[in-house]
Amino acid sequence: MPAFYAGFGCRRGCPADTLHILLRQALDSRGLASADLQGIASIALKADEPGLRQLAERLGVPLVLYDVALLQPYEAHLSHRSAVAHAHSGCWGVAESAALALANQRLGTARLLLTRQVLGPATLALAG
Repeated sequence: MPAFYAGFGCRRGCPADTLHILLRQALDSRGLASADLQGIASIALKADEPGLRQLAERLGVPLVLYDVALLQPYEAHLSHRSAVAHAHSGCWGVAESAALALANQRLGTARLLLTRQVLGPATLALAG
């Protein structure tokens, strides 16, 4: 399987364990190997979220954070538009936009491999 990337959105204080469980469920549902995960991404507003940083360290992958202006071009590709996310961040879908942005930056092209998944306070999408 070629490289792929995970995008995360989360509420403030979301634990790394919740993010990790959501990621494992997503990988299992698609038959993907965690070894092929090349990075995780989110919106720059989440720079101070310890759960995201801890997850990246645990997985040994970079955490890449994007300003909302860099995520907005992916709006047309979103499977779901969240008014709550937009009210808080100016972005209609953090997880999918962030996954697409990172995959596009690293691969030169991007498509969603797994649309927005939710587990409690966290959202995740995969792109490659």
